[in-house]
Amino acid sequence: MQVDLVVREGSVVDGSGSPAFDGDVAIDAGRVVAIGDVGATRGRDEIDARGCVVCPGFVNVLSHAYFTLQTDPRGLSDLYQGVTTQVFGEGVSLGPVAGAMTEGMVEFGAVPEGTRRSWPRLRDFLEELQSRGVGQNVASFVGADNLRMSVAGLEDRPLSDDDIGSACALLEQELADGALGVGSALIYPPGTYATTSELIAYACVLARYDALYISHLRNEGDHLLEGVEELLDIARASGARAEIYHLKTAGRDNWTKMREVLNRIEAARAAGVDVTADIYPYAAGSTALAFAIPPPFHLGGPERLRERLGDPRERSPIADAVRDGGDWESLWRMSGGAEGVVILSNHPDIGVTPGSTVAEIAKARGDVDPVTTLLDIVLAAPHADAAYFIGNEDNIRLAFERDWVSVGSDSDAPAVDERFADHPVHPRAFGSFARVLGRYARDEGIVTLEQAVRRMTSLPATTLRLRDRGALRVGAHADVAIFSAEDVLDTATYANPASYARGMRHVLVNGTAALRDGRPTGALAGRALRRDVS
Repeated sequence: MQVDLVVREGSVVDGSGSPAFDGDVAIDAGRVVAIGDVGATRGRDEIDARGCVVCPGFVNVLSHAYFTLQTDPRGLSDLYQGVTTQVFGEGVSLGPVAGAMTEGMVEFGAVPEGTRRSWPRLRDFLEELQSRGVGQNVASFVGADNLRMSVAGLEDRPLSDDDIGSACALLEQELADGALGVGSALIYPPGTYATTSELIAYACVLARYDALYISHLRNEGDHLLEGVEELLDIARASGARAEIYHLKTAGRDNWTKMREVLNRIEAARAAGVDVTADIYPYAAGSTALAFAIPPPFHLGGPERLRERLGDPRERSPIADAVRDGGDWESLWRMSGGAEGVVILSNHPDIGVTPGSTVAEIAKARGDVDPVTTLLDIVLAAPHADAAYFIGNEDNIRLAFERDWVSVGSDSDAPAVDERFADHPVHPRAFGSFARVLGRYARDEGIVTLEQAVRRMTSLPATTLRLRDRGALRVGAHADVAIFSAEDVLDTATYANPASYARGMRHVLVNGTAALRDGRPTGALAGRALRRDVS
């Protein structure tokens, strides 16, 4: 028999967690048709995988590549790590934009020139990526913010029963179109305005569709345990499956809480609550520098925040709130202040270069108070991004030992070329998956190679209900990563974050080589994926 492609003599790690075995993988029409001993099957094309691991392509459960894939559809920072599926929707999604919600409310920071940030329906966005050509498969949650803004705009108020009904009706339409579920981000306005009862209402709809509620918790620091309990309460009250985005303990005073968090989740799972989590393997998180400012001052949107910063009478209480912390989750305080906040964006016109701490910039400017520096940067460069050193990588390792924890980059997927010369980058964009394979599995032995692969393939694919993805088995879609276990390495650092990972030899997306012999082919074989409704 002749097929499109045979991958020869690799060490096959099928994604299930089972031990590796030597064998071949035969692929035809974008699907795996034979695995192991493929007999006399020959390929019109063949890949020699001797000395390499052959496994399913990785699922990036938390991707923000919706803009970079419009600029460069290859998604190279992820492709060099073996990622074949990108999943969007943390808090806000590029669709649906409907009702009281407008395009101007889709606030992701600076929107690259030539890209679009809103579609009437979520499916429209995903299918447009596919029709234009995209390097990886794409799927998305509906942003919880989109549902809220469709009825309340940017208002900080509880939703009425009629509002909830309208938002849930919109959600049902999106779930029928194949959305993965609802993604919330409860530390960012307007997500902070959502009540637990509002989120339970969405989750009740999700339970009927076997869709997932996934959340950036309301608090990852001083009130982390309460944030975890809120997610568990939502799952218990609704019967929906739930996942915690980028599980972490933020702030040195909270690092001891990880074992308690893991124990509570284990207890809930033992009691029948279907809850999972994902991580990125870095101590520093990343978001806009503006989010070092408390949520109340964001009321009215980004323009209103800038007006407040430009008015000395309104600016003074903002500075006091940044210094004092208060009840809100203070990224500034959890990072240890100015020394723990690193600017990722390039703004030479105001003396800000990537890799500088706010403390260093304040010293260079002669500012006595670095909070003044922070507010000046946000006013002059409202979309500046920063890395916040809030986490502890030992706790991330501890979490990753649990067999229900998967991996997401929490980043976009840029290339190393002139189009992204001024693009703010955290090393997780270029290193998350390679770091798990190289550091966690090979070097530190936190998990076996087979288990590391499972956490990045079949576990997220099953949780997201992506049918026939995340596994090497007959009938599965041929998303395949082929790499050298000895050579795989993340090379990105905070000082030099835009650096491709090493060790990936070939990557197939739906049976088509997107990376061949370590080099991108330019093939754009990704598809818009739907949640399995069978």
